[in-house]
Amino acid sequence: MPGCDCHIEAKNTAERRTLLKLLLINGVMFVVGVAGGIVADSTALVADSLDMLADASVYALSLFAVGKAAQHKQRAAMLSGLFQIALAGMVVVDVIRRFVGGSVPESGWMMAIALLALLVNSYGLYLLSKHRKDGVHMHASWIFTQNDVIANLSVIVAGGLVVLLNSRLPDLIAGFAIASLVIWGGVSILQEARREKAARGHGSA
Repeated sequence: MPGCDCHIEAKNTAERRTLLKLLLINGVMFVVGVAGGIVADSTALVADSLDMLADASVYALSLFAVGKAAQHKQRAAMLSGLFQIALAGMVVVDVIRRFVGGSVPESGWMMAIALLALLVNSYGLYLLSKHRKDGVHMHASWIFTQNDVIANLSVIVAGGLVVLLNSRLPDLIAGFAIASLVIWGGVSILQEARREKAARGHGSA
C-alpha cells in the first residue's frame, strides 16, 4: 500500500520486544548478582550486578525511545551513558573500601553467578545483533551488552585466581576493571550521541 509505514511499525515492534526481554532478564540478574555479591563478599560480583542494573536502565530508556524522533533517541542514549558512569563511580568507591578492610571472597559463588550472567548476556547479545544499527539507542544497548560479556568473563577469571592465590586482590582488580569498562562504554555513548546531535544540527542548517 502506497504511503504505508507498516515495515517501520514492524521494526519498532521487534525492537520493543527485544528490549523488554532484556530489561526483564537484566532486572532479575541484578537482584541475583547483588545477593550473590553480598554472600560471596565480592567486589567484582557487585560491580557486575550494578552493571546489569545500568543495562536495565539502558534498555528501559531505549524502549522509551523506540519509534520516537532522533532527538529522543539521542537523549535516551546520553542519559544511559551518564547513568553508567555514575554507577561505575560507586564501584570504584567500593573497591577502595574493600582494599582498606576487605576479606578474601568466596570464589565458588563468584564463578557460578558470573557464569550464569555470561549465559544471559550472550543471549542478550544474540538478540541485539539484529538491531544494533537501528539508531544510537539500540547501538548503546549493543555496546553495553558487549561490555557485560567481557565483565562476566573477568569475574570468572578473578574467581579462579582468588582460589590459586588465596588473595582478595584479583577480585578488587576485576571490580576496578569492570568499573573502568563501564566508564569507557558510557563515555563512548555520550560521544556518539553528541556526534549524532551535531550531524543533525548541520543537516538542518
